[in-house]
Amino acid sequence: MKLIAAQILPVAGEVEKNITRHIDVIHLAASQGAQLVLFPELSLTGYEPKLAEALAVHPCDSRFDEFQKLSDQYGMLIAVGVPTKGTQGTEISMITFQPGLERTRYSKQHLHADELPFFTAGTQQLVLSQANFVLAPAICYESLQPIHAEQAAASGAQVYLASVAKSERGITSAYSHYPMIAKQHSMTVIMANCIGAADDFVAAGCSAIWNSDGELVCSADASQEALVAYDIQTGEASIFSLV
Repeated sequence: MKLIAAQILPVAGEVEKNITRHIDVIHLAASQGAQLVLFPELSLTGYEPKLAEALAVHPCDSRFDEFQKLSDQYGMLIAVGVPTKGTQGTEISMITFQPGLERTRYSKQHLHADELPFFTAGTQQLVLSQANFVLAPAICYESLQPIHAEQAAASGAQVYLASVAKSERGITSAYSHYPMIAKQHSMTVIMANCIGAADDFVAAGCSAIWNSDGELVCSADASQEALVAYDIQTGEASIFSLV
């Protein structure tokens, strides 16, 4: 299975503009043979907690129908980030689209302290199946908590989908933690980070993929939009600039 992490610069608060950008990136990922494309945390709105309640959507929002069409067309799992309306409040969610299946929502279970005034936590781990691989979503802060990876591995996950919005400091932590959990649980770890201004920090890119031995196989730089690609079966890795 060929994985692609999409490192993009979201436009804060502009859902329609970000949808258009996502669609362009998905077409590019498909041209590279991707069977999965992972976008950063809250990629459709930008990581802007103060705006999240006003921007929160229902997972069935018709504006996202094009993602399902592209998933069906390309046989691709597409994972996008967006705030959603939960039963208890606004959730940080990953909505996934798979060929011929109903879209699914996974909401971040472990919130950072800074997120607590704006979001409520999800309550369930999700596992997905694509191209005979089992995948587990993880959203930013929780992907650095060992218990989350342990639960994913216990669910049979072979690929850990880390959708993040991380500063330079957060990236340093990620580059230390992800290879450890990849090796410990024999999971491929794919991290998609954004670039540019996000809330009160600057997102530091460096999207990357670690194989199930914990080896860094491919990574982007800190400031340019890019696709980071890795084929699990062949071991082939590459980077494609979006400039």
